[in-house]
Amino acid sequence: MKKGLGAGLEMIRIAIILLIFGSLLGGLVKLIYTGFGINGDDTHGAWLVGGSILLLLFVLYRNKLQFSGFYKGDEKVKLPRTISTILVSSSILILIIAPIIH
Repeated sequence: MKKGLGAGLEMIRIAIILLIFGSLLGGLVKLIYTGFGINGDDTHGAWLVGGSILLLLFVLYRNKLQFSGFYKGDEKVKLPRTISTILVSSSILILIIAPIIH
């Protein structure tokens, strides 16, 4: 029963992390785009920016945040360094390309 409760609490924690950190990162990206004179409110760019932020949060969670949560399973493993590098680089590339696409 404890494992089930821990997994449920961890899911709530993940949702809160996505909402709070996702909103903060989205605001930061919008602020940076505005500083460069780019309108970041268009539909296509917003989807790309959102996907990019989700990639960054996924890497952050898998490499750092999962080890400090409620769930105490044995399956906790960091992402391999090459995968982390590829995902973060792809996310940054998407953030650069997003305003150009629209």
